[in-house]
Amino acid sequence: MTPHQQSLVDEIRSRFGERSVVTEPADVAPWLTDWRGRWTGNSGAILQPSSTEEVAAIVASAARLGVAIVPQGGNTSMVGGATPPDDGSALILSLRRMNRIRLVDRAAMRAEVQAGVVLQTLHETVAKQGLRFPLTLGAKGSATIGGLISTNAGGTQVLRFGPMRVLVDGIEAVLPDGTIHDGLSGLKKDNRGYSIDQLMIGAEGTLGIVTEARLKLVPAVHSRAVAWLGLATPKAALDTLRALEAKTDRVEGYELLPQESLEAVLSHIPATRAPLKSRHPWHVLVEAVADSPEAENPAELLACLLAPLVERGLVADASISASEAQAEAFWRIRDSLSEAERVTFGPATQHDISVPVDAMPAFMIEAAAKVEQAFPGTSASGFGHLGDGNIHFHVRAGERGGADWLQREGPEVTRLVHDLVTAAGGSISAEHGIGVMKKDELERLSPDRVRTLRAIKASLDPGGIMNPGKLV
Repeated sequence: MTPHQQSLVDEIRSRFGERSVVTEPADVAPWLTDWRGRWTGNSGAILQPSSTEEVAAIVASAARLGVAIVPQGGNTSMVGGATPPDDGSALILSLRRMNRIRLVDRAAMRAEVQAGVVLQTLHETVAKQGLRFPLTLGAKGSATIGGLISTNAGGTQVLRFGPMRVLVDGIEAVLPDGTIHDGLSGLKKDNRGYSIDQLMIGAEGTLGIVTEARLKLVPAVHSRAVAWLGLATPKAALDTLRALEAKTDRVEGYELLPQESLEAVLSHIPATRAPLKSRHPWHVLVEAVADSPEAENPAELLACLLAPLVERGLVADASISASEAQAEAFWRIRDSLSEAERVTFGPATQHDISVPVDAMPAFMIEAAAKVEQAFPGTSASGFGHLGDGNIHFHVRAGERGGADWLQREGPEVTRLVHDLVTAAGGSISAEHGIGVMKKDELERLSPDRVRTLRAIKASLDPGGIMNPGKLV
C-alpha cells in the first residue's frame, strides 16, 4: 500500500475497529477478480463500513488523503465494474456488512433496505408479507441492492415493471466529499432541481456510494402460467406481443429465442425437452400472472388471448403450462441458453444491446446477415427480452474458430456489432453497464455523451477518487 492508503487504513481501523478493515492477502484475493473472470485487479485492503455514517467518514478521509476507492457489493458485474485497478492504486470499499432490511411497509408497498442486502434475501423477506420486489436475475443469490441500483439492473420483468431506475423510490448516498445525500423521504413531487437520486442510478459508483434505498413493492404472485409459442419471424413475435398488450397488462415476461438456441439446450442440458412437437424458426416464452384470487386464471387468460392469434396464423403453435413444474421447465430452457450455447457453439462474442422495440425484429435479421457477410464462416443470432428492446446478440466463431479467435477477431466483430446498434439508434449496454469492458467503445461511438458524463463526474468528484477507470 502507498503511505496515504496505509494512513487511511490505520485511521479507519482505529475509529471503527478491526472488522472495518481487511488486509490479509488471502482474504482480499477473492474480491479482486470480476464475475466472469476476465479482469483481475490489485488492492491492499478492503474497507468494510457497517453504517452510512462510517461510509461518509471513510469517503471524507479518502478525499482528504487522495485515496481512490472502488465500491463493491456482490461483485457480480459482467463488465468489470467492481474490479480494482491492477496497479493497486485503489482500495475496495465493501458494502456487504450493510445488509439490514430496515422496513417493509405493506400499506405503502415500500421497503427500506441497506445497500448490502442480497436480492434473494429481499425477495424472501417481503414474500412473508404477501409482497414482492419485481426484479429478478440469474445472480439474485449474490447481487446486492446497491450494485443493482448502481448499474440500473433489468432482468426478465422489465416489460411490466421497468428496471431499477423505475423501482427506486428514494436513495441515500455518500457523495465524493463525504456528504450524505438523504433522498429516502419518497416525495411524490420534488422540483428542487437536478435529481441526485437519478444521477446515482446507473452511475456505476463513479459519482458516489449508494448506502440505502427505498424500493417499490407489488403484490405477490397468486398464480402464473407460462406459454411456449412457435413463430415464423421476430416480426411475428412482436406483433403477437402487441396483440397481447392491447388486451391485458398482466404479461410480465416475453422472451424470444431462435430454433438453433433451443436445440443447443435440448442437446446439452439434461432433463430438458422440446415444448412443442414441431420445429419453428423462432420461439417465444410468455408469462402471465394473477396478483389475487379474484383475477382471471392466467392459463385461461393466455388460452383466450392466444387462440385467435393461432387461428390467424400469427402464432404457428402454442403450449400452455399445465402445472408449476411445467412452467419452471419452460423457464429452465430460457435460463440455460448461454450455458448451452457455450458448449454447443464454442467461442463467441456476446453483446448486451438494445434498440427501439419496433426496430428490433428487423435488426435481429439484418445485423446477423451483415456480420456473417463481413466474417464468413461465423454465425450470429440473438435472444432475450424482445418486449423492452434488449437482446443478447452472439456471434459464434464457427469455421473461423480456434483457441485465439476471441483475441484475434473478437474486437473487430464487436466494433461492427456496436456500429450496427448505434446506426439503429440503440445502446451498446442495455443492462450490464459500461464498466471497464465497454469504456473505450462508449467514447468511440458517443463522444458527446462521454464529454457530458465527464463534466458531471468532474463537478462531483474533482479528485477522481470514485471507482477510477470505470464508465468514463
